[in-house]
Amino acid sequence: MKVFCGRVNPTTGAVDWVEEDENYDYHQEIARSSYADMLHDKDRNEKYYQGICAAVKRVKQRGDEAIVLDIGTGTGLLSMMAVTAGADYCYAIEVFKPMADAAVRIVQANSFSDKIKVINKHSTEVTVGPEGDMMQRANILITELFDTELIGEGALPSYEHAQHNLMQTQWEAVPHRATVYAQLVESRRLWSWNKLFPLQLDSSTIQPPPEMQSCPGAPSVCDVQLSQLNPGDFKSLSDVMVIFRVDFSQQVSSSAASHPVSFTSITSGAAQVVLSWWDIDMDPEGTINCSMKPSWLYSSLHPVPWRDHWMQCVYFLPEEKKVAQGEELCLTAHQDDYCIWYSLTKPSAEEGRPAFLQHPACRCGAHINWNRPRFGELNDQSRMGKYKKALKKILTPSSVCLCVSDGSLVPLLAHSVGAAQVYTVESSSMSQHLMEKLFQTNNLKEAIHIIQKSPDKITTADLGDNKVSALIGEPFFTTSLLPWHNLYFWYSRSALSDNMTTDCAVLPMSATLYMLAVEFRDLWRIRSPCGTCEGFDVRIMDEMIKKSLDFRESHEAEPHPLWEYPCRALSDPTKVMTFDFRETVPTDDMKAEGSMNLVRSGRCHGVVLWMEYKLTEDISVSTGLLRVDDETGNIPKTLPEKSGGTASGMNTASKAYTSSVLSWTWDLLLVTVQLLIS
Repeated sequence: MKVFCGRVNPTTGAVDWVEEDENYDYHQEIARSSYADMLHDKDRNEKYYQGICAAVKRVKQRGDEAIVLDIGTGTGLLSMMAVTAGADYCYAIEVFKPMADAAVRIVQANSFSDKIKVINKHSTEVTVGPEGDMMQRANILITELFDTELIGEGALPSYEHAQHNLMQTQWEAVPHRATVYAQLVESRRLWSWNKLFPLQLDSSTIQPPPEMQSCPGAPSVCDVQLSQLNPGDFKSLSDVMVIFRVDFSQQVSSSAASHPVSFTSITSGAAQVVLSWWDIDMDPEGTINCSMKPSWLYSSLHPVPWRDHWMQCVYFLPEEKKVAQGEELCLTAHQDDYCIWYSLTKPSAEEGRPAFLQHPACRCGAHINWNRPRFGELNDQSRMGKYKKALKKILTPSSVCLCVSDGSLVPLLAHSVGAAQVYTVESSSMSQHLMEKLFQTNNLKEAIHIIQKSPDKITTADLGDNKVSALIGEPFFTTSLLPWHNLYFWYSRSALSDNMTTDCAVLPMSATLYMLAVEFRDLWRIRSPCGTCEGFDVRIMDEMIKKSLDFRESHEAEPHPLWEYPCRALSDPTKVMTFDFRETVPTDDMKAEGSMNLVRSGRCHGVVLWMEYKLTEDISVSTGLLRVDDETGNIPKTLPEKSGGTASGMNTASKAYTSSVLSWTWDLLLVTVQLLIS
């Protein structure tokens, strides 16, 4: 059966009605999952296999049958490992039905159906008994319920319930325990993702509202590939500390708790950020260890495993605190059943544990309107300087200026360079409220007027019976994920044509979409077929993902911060299409065809795409790639203030290219790129 789904098109702002299969949401979940990434994680797979073998052996040595409960089985891989290790029977629980169905087929294809039962339920719904899902309670608990934060997928409540209701009085657990580590650092780079910095103008400074500076920030963890962070981007204020441990062989509690750790600061600085990761011991002795620590903590002789399903965490303290070298401090991790957050205090002279700190939540509105890369973008002084320089070229004391962007500082720049009247369009009441506070803090509430309307609804009355002589924008919109989504600025410009003077200046003047063929060092793994994993045939999962990739939305590019994923350029940056904002959007389809010279040999995993905005004839701003090493083709691990400039990648099949040209076709309406061998 087909269903019609209404979707807001971020590029045009219009609602598109599209026909989808009734199970399209399942297919989207499968297509964008990281099942393949996890199965390509050889270090993870080997450590689990070793831990499972050791657990089965311990149970057998006690003279007991080995009955396994595998929660979140996915493909059934860990259950098949357990049976191969000698387990007598496995109950494999998988709540996601398409994955559970695939697990049944994978188990059957590997001839384990007589010893593995796949249960398509949430573990809290599983029953035990002659008429239940499980004939008996298990004595080996195998799980892979972890995310980058360890507990973010509900591991603690799942463990708590299973240990109470599905396990025998004595059980073995794989993994046996988890340990959370943290390090306190000063990092202006990372801090710029959480707080708005003052913006220096020619004769004044734009100050953020006080409530923004004291706001604890966004409640969610910031997960990144810390290994790609330049060592010079942070200063360590503490050693790496063990924060808390969870022993899965004992009864786990999901109750809220605090875990204080006293330490002595190793240097002076501004305490801003906590870097955190975890590891898991697969056995009680801790000889089988799987660690998420960043690369700089590995010895030069040890290969660093790459993972995207488990990364590292960046936590922002509620406020910056100055610390002195040798100062005694207490870092406390606060934890509920799904989240972790941190506070920094002086050691308490009183007995007992520190009071539990409520989970931080944004009070100022900025962390709801702006994501972390956006904070970094607004704090990029070089980028903002280009906008200020460009505005000076186009604005005069008589300019009537209208900004079309979400939560932008460009209207403040326009006012600072002398525009007579400045208006800004805000898409939501939350954004309007945020900008009002920002203007009020800087005594500009009467100077910059906010219009909360869609551009096509704006009239001359909203503009004080004037026409716009300067239409400006970054452009940036909160609904935009891919580079071309910000072409909403172009559609807005077209809708505003009747309200613009005939010689209206438009900034940016144009946007150009660029593309670059690349060979990723590791990112290709998230879309690469597995075939066999540790000797088990999982091709059924590969086929399931391939089928789901046939759905429309799965063909679209994926946004990835390019600085986190090292790659090598196989071509020169190539222009795909230029969009002239000085003209209205054409009524006919825009299409372009061309070729891209491959200047280096390698394995083309896909292309990265980004926009470059031409503000004036001689000033441009790039939202993606910065530069390519001319000799090696490596894209340097450079982290700009705006978090690397998110470039969108579109994957192709992993194929070695020996031809010198790639052909491409670009269709603005379909937003697809096809790579073909010339």
